[in-house]
Amino acid sequence: MSETEFDSGRDVIICGIDPGLGTTGYAVIRSGPRGCQEVLDAGVCRFDEKRPLATRLVAVEAEISSILSEHNPCVVAVEDLYSHYNHPRTAILMAHARGVILFAVAKAGVEVRSYAATRIKRFLTGNGRASKGQMQQAVQQTLGLDQLPEPADLADAIAIAMCCAGDSHPNMELGRVISK
Repeated sequence: MSETEFDSGRDVIICGIDPGLGTTGYAVIRSGPRGCQEVLDAGVCRFDEKRPLATRLVAVEAEISSILSEHNPCVVAVEDLYSHYNHPRTAILMAHARGVILFAVAKAGVEVRSYAATRIKRFLTGNGRASKGQMQQAVQQTLGLDQLPEPADLADAIAIAMCCAGDSHPNMELGRVISK
């Protein structure tokens, strides 16, 4: 899908992904210029952390490819890597998962957009340093959910997709949901 087609003002299907080697969150939403959003699917893919890294990466690719095949999104939004200087190994391991996700998306021929965690948090809460709990509450309130979306990876994936939708439809009204 071309950039101009995505930004054309028509309804689009967006997949948001919060990469992880143990748990990867995903959310598939429909977004349109009227600000309406419909959550089509959302969940987490869990990977056995006792399995070898290569085996988990194969599982990540298979799960993401399945989601893409099922929903055929116009664009996939993925959270950028964040590295804390006290935990560089975590960032390196996460880069493996993110790389496999980007590979699966490119293999499917889908446009990819990357977002920094601070940008996603600021879009949804107004605070680029919002906590996981604040993000969960913001997603709950925005979508009018009865319960907090759990785990946090699920809320993050929804927020990533919503941030991408906000980029493509700047006048979008958060919280106007067609269905859950």
